[in-house]
This record gives sequence, structure tokens and C-alpha cells, in this order.
Amino acid sequence: MSIESAVLSGEHGKQVAIEALRRAITRGDLLPAQRLVEQELAESYGVTRGSIRAALIDLSAEGLIERVPNRGSRVRVVTIEEAVEITEVRMLLEGLLAAKAAEAATDEERDQLRDIGARMQAAVEAGEPTRYAQLNIELHTLIRDIGHQAVAADVLGRLNGQLVRHRFRLSQRDGRPRQSLGEHLEMIEGIVAGDPERARRAVYAHLESVITALRATTEPQP
Repeated sequence: MSIESAVLSGEHGKQVAIEALRRAITRGDLLPAQRLVEQELAESYGVTRGSIRAALIDLSAEGLIERVPNRGSRVRVVTIEEAVEITEVRMLLEGLLAAKAAEAATDEERDQLRDIGARMQAAVEAGEPTRYAQLNIELHTLIRDIGHQAVAADVLGRLNGQLVRHRFRLSQRDGRPRQSLGEHLEMIEGIVAGDPERARRAVYAHLESVITALRATTEPQP
């Protein structure tokens, strides 16, 4: 197989590029304000330059990438204060979705929530913060889906894209997964119990804790 034929293109190439770029931004391999050169990225990820360009457009819509006129694309800078403001909006939307999930959850969905909670607890006990971070996203996504509020879910999805690097860094902070585990388990219990107000309060308490952790962040901003 030639090098040319091994290069991915089209929708598949774009999706490969999106996942690779999102992962690199999340883990800090690509830093805030770093310029993104399409040809270099295409060679690194084994996709066409067109796939990279399409991926950058999609990630720009998510708030991860900033496209600067006549200068190309760069990793978008989300300051701590902006992350706090986004989290304050998340609080309202996720509280709404959790309350609706408490009203609408089926027995199967309650079992799914309990299962994620058990896996989160196991990840904390095993000292696996990256696994815990993945399960954290899985839990919030499931609650969003159970809540069946399309407008809130759409806005929330775009907001969360902008926070992905901050959320990952918080999950790697010593003691943070164990601290947030109880908050997540209380969210699950509120929904499983069919108690909308308990679920809403649990979300508020969790995201207040996230805001406190963000404000304690000493990461220098570019």
C-alpha cells in the first residue's frame, strides 16, 4: 500500500482528525494560543489536509479552536474566569436536565446510572484519574440524554466543548476525583430515587465545588 493510499480522507478522515485534535488539546499536547498548521497536522494524523480543515471548522463551532482571519487556526484560550462563568451557566442547564431525568428515568436507565457510579468508585479506589474523567463525562452525557430537553442539551454540548481541557486538568489534580465522587453519587441517587429537587440540588453542589476548584487553579494563562 502506498503512502498516499494510506492517508485517510472524507468523513472518516475528518472524524479521526477531530478525535486526535480533541485528545491533544485535552491532554495539553496542544497548548492554548498554539498555532495549528494544517499540513503538519495532516502528516501527524495520517489524514488529508482537507480532513484537517473540516475538523478545525467543527472544533471551532465547539469552542476548542479559534479561527483568526488571515492567520489560520489556533487553540482557543479559555481563561479561568471564563471557565467559571461557563460552569455557572452549566449549573442551571444541568440542574434542569437532572430534575427532568429524575422524573423520566426508566428502570433500565436507573440501572445504567448505578453501574456508572460503581465504575467511578472503582476508578477512584484504583487510583485511575483518567478513567474517572472518562466516566465523569459518560455520566453527565447519560443524564443529559435521560433528561430529554433538546434545547438545554444542545447549548450544554457547546459549552462543555470549551471546558474540556480544564475538566481534564481538574481530574488529574491530587484528591479531586475522590472529592467529587460523593457529589456524583448523590446526583445519581437523586435521579434513581425519582426526586427532581434532590437531583437538582446535587448538581448545584457538584458544580459549586467545580467552581471552587477552578478558582484555586494556579495555571498561568497565555
